[in-house]
Amino acid sequence: MRRRRVSRVATISMHTSPLDQPGTGDAGGMNVYIVESARRLAQLGVEVEIFTRATARDQPPVAELAPGVLVRHLTAGPYEEMDRADLPGQLCAFLSEVLRTEAMYEPGHYDVIHSHYWLSGQVGWLAKERWGVPLVHTMHTMAKVKNLLLAQDDKPEPQARVVGEEQVVEIADRLVANTADEARELIDLYGAARQRVAVVNPGVNLTVFQPASQGAARQRLGLPQDARVLLFVGRIQPLKAPDVLLRAASRMLIDDPSLRGRLVVACVGGPSGNGLARPSILTELAGELGISDVVRLVPPAPQEELADWYRAADVTVVPSYSESFGLVALESQACGTPVAAAAVGGLRTAVDDGVSGVLVDGHDPDEWARVLHRLVTLPEWREQLSRGARTHAAAFGWQATAGRLMEVYAGAVSNLHKVPVALNF
Repeated sequence: MRRRRVSRVATISMHTSPLDQPGTGDAGGMNVYIVESARRLAQLGVEVEIFTRATARDQPPVAELAPGVLVRHLTAGPYEEMDRADLPGQLCAFLSEVLRTEAMYEPGHYDVIHSHYWLSGQVGWLAKERWGVPLVHTMHTMAKVKNLLLAQDDKPEPQARVVGEEQVVEIADRLVANTADEARELIDLYGAARQRVAVVNPGVNLTVFQPASQGAARQRLGLPQDARVLLFVGRIQPLKAPDVLLRAASRMLIDDPSLRGRLVVACVGGPSGNGLARPSILTELAGELGISDVVRLVPPAPQEELADWYRAADVTVVPSYSESFGLVALESQACGTPVAAAAVGGLRTAVDDGVSGVLVDGHDPDEWARVLHRLVTLPEWREQLSRGARTHAAAFGWQATAGRLMEVYAGAVSNLHKVPVALNF
């Protein structure tokens, strides 16, 4: 079957803008995914327009993210950040603005819609029906998966989200899963048709995230050259489990007091989601554990500075309860820093266990302490993992992600009114 060339994509990211700094609020790996894939699609000759909700009056209606990539800030609700639980009430207003934008063009302006997260999928569903184009959807996170792996003190995702996700799964022409594990979750938990699920691994910016001098990075960041640095990068919320790292560090110091003068636990990120209820939770926890002297809390950092943090670290720690992929793990490995990650979700793909890092079962701080202590005290093993980390990450470039997305888009367009061919994963 001859596939139609896709030249324009309408990307919908209602609840978070690709221009936001990842690491706080609702900005995270999804933002990175949208930005990097849009840049690479544009380099392949595809025009990408990203629709997102305006959160400030001074935001321009249209901003150029990169040549061939526009971000459209649409008025829907108040000009401020909104809790995701309140955003469904703005779906109609947001959809109206999306349809109004398309109406400025000749019919058939967009070839495909790519929505990200279930709220955007609801908008994409109706736009698809109006425009007569296929809807490609990426979940990024799924309520049923999160509720099965709920962190202590975290709140379950509401039933309204579960129903909304089920509707999007049913209506989407293609569902993009980050990993084969996520594809199986879509099929097993949501009843997705196997032939409509495609696996497209996210990538990593191998130009920004690459090995460089650890000593120079530590000097720029004000870290001691002889430190043993454990790094957490991400939003501060129960799902990401930074508390597991702090509790493990406390256990390490109890078991090996000689580490006290050298251990640094750096957490780069800001409060988000349920973590907004207690924005000072890590400061309080460090005090309770008696490790305030070794914990360093750092606000979200741009990519160039973030790369320095990865290079400066001995180990990057990703103890999340659930991850659709785990871009932090991939970025760290691209810089040559091995990862200790929870053996959940996409982290089982992002980390090659025993080769580029270590996967840890469960969230017992004592087990994490044992793994991390070995990593910081066995330099030969750490260097071996570092070599494996660089090799593993090199296989995940955003160019490959964009190329695979182009195949998914073309297949969705060509098969809009036909029975699709099964996609293997």
